[in-house]
Amino acid sequence: MNRPMGPLACVLALVAGSLNASELHLALHSEPKTLDPLVFADESAEAIRYLTEGVLIRINRLTQQPEPELAVSWKVSSNGRRITFRLRKGVHYPDGSAFTSKDVVETFHTLFDPALHSPVADTFQTEKGTVSITAQGDFTVVADFPAPPTAFERLFDQVAIVSCVAKQRPAPGLGPFLIGERVAGSHIVLKRNPVYWKHQPDGQPLPRLDAIRIEFQQNRDLELARFQRGELDLIDTLTPDLYDRLAKEAPGRAVDAGPTTDTEFLWFNMAPQSPLPAYKKAWFQSQAFRRAISESIQRADLSRVVYRGHASPSAGLVSPANKPWFNAKLAPESFQPGEAAKRLADAGFKLQGNVLSDVAGHAVEFSIITNSGSKTRERMAAVIQQDLAKLGIKINIVTLEFPSLIERITRTLDYETCLLGLVNIDIDPSGLMNVLLSSAGNHPWNPSQKTPATVWEAEIDRLMLAQAASGDTAARKKSFDRVQEILREQAPMVFLLHPNSLSAVSSRLPGAKPSPFFPHTFWDAEHFALAGKSAAGK
Repeated sequence: MNRPMGPLACVLALVAGSLNASELHLALHSEPKTLDPLVFADESAEAIRYLTEGVLIRINRLTQQPEPELAVSWKVSSNGRRITFRLRKGVHYPDGSAFTSKDVVETFHTLFDPALHSPVADTFQTEKGTVSITAQGDFTVVADFPAPPTAFERLFDQVAIVSCVAKQRPAPGLGPFLIGERVAGSHIVLKRNPVYWKHQPDGQPLPRLDAIRIEFQQNRDLELARFQRGELDLIDTLTPDLYDRLAKEAPGRAVDAGPTTDTEFLWFNMAPQSPLPAYKKAWFQSQAFRRAISESIQRADLSRVVYRGHASPSAGLVSPANKPWFNAKLAPESFQPGEAAKRLADAGFKLQGNVLSDVAGHAVEFSIITNSGSKTRERMAAVIQQDLAKLGIKINIVTLEFPSLIERITRTLDYETCLLGLVNIDIDPSGLMNVLLSSAGNHPWNPSQKTPATVWEAEIDRLMLAQAASGDTAARKKSFDRVQEILREQAPMVFLLHPNSLSAVSSRLPGAKPSPFFPHTFWDAEHFALAGKSAAGK
């Protein structure tokens, strides 16, 4: 079907317009690997998607309650298996085409295409199949699940509804802002979407900002310096040392929004197809070796020294801040170097002098890769290096640019262990399907398995798919509690900390409401109004 294209010239003219005083300035710590809103795989890409795309339902980052967006309402029927969405009328894409049910159906058809390898698609899987999306007229969409989903609103919060007539992705979407300029390695400028459907209570259009300039700023110290000079209006995530510095120098600008649901962890490369030597594969595939590493790390030191008290030791992938789904039977792994040494000895490892060797005489030495520019993770790696040296294990710390790191952990698998964090936007267990299912591309230790490589991974698959297919909250909790216990027992990931949400907000943004959930500071950017001029705009 052809669609009218009249407003396009107007939109392009506005996108090409000059910067002005109502331009928000912030920084991302890495450049997005992709801007395709259906396959975003990193925090920077998620930030751009959040600001530029429209969704059927939005979870309010402050209240954690679902709010109608492109769907004005929804109704649950067929014993919870069917969700009928009534779509918002009068909404248009920036190219002038009307938003209809065809866009929703085509979005999900593309999303569920196995060739796309979308991590978002994984979250819709259940043991009984996946969801079917069909249209009933231009403004009604029906989602039929094979089993009643719970917290389905959170599933739809992550799916950008893209135009069915767009020739490529990304294309101008239904969010409050449009991608106006992208300079690789430097910045992205988002311009106000002139046809955005939301309005202020007085009828004036949203967003109130004319533009958002997003710099790619890896150096955190420079980011803070620019914030203090007035060149940046927000810092979405502050490191603990910089938070303490800002809290001392400008107390009203530093915000600790409390514990997050995010997790910092280390994992082992257990992929059989990796280019690692066989003896190192054997180490990482050994439960005893992984457990010994976990027992040898002083999490209390990581929290106290590295995070300056702005984090808590982790018992698993799920933070205690996620009260409905945290397994309260689990406590953070105790520091037990004696027990770790015994495990290693029982597994055939020998300590000779200050060097631990395996049964074949190979000295135990491996690298931890992490993203360059993150002093916090570099310091965490250094503490782990010191802890493991007491066992006779030599650790080499390697920092990589984020795109290179992603390439290694998802494609070439040319690494040994990796230290990163998981940003948990969705508190529901189904939001972790793209991490915990063995078939998932984001399954950290052995991605995209055709069949589960281990019995315990098969059990995690079964439990995760079962909880996703159940409408019984107690049964889901029982299944997910067992998943958390298996992860603790098998230790494919060494869970370290749950950081607090530390951010900075300029006095130019009196209405900002930082949240523990990502994006912490600009989740309601469409309502922002700037007071005064930034230093960058003078």
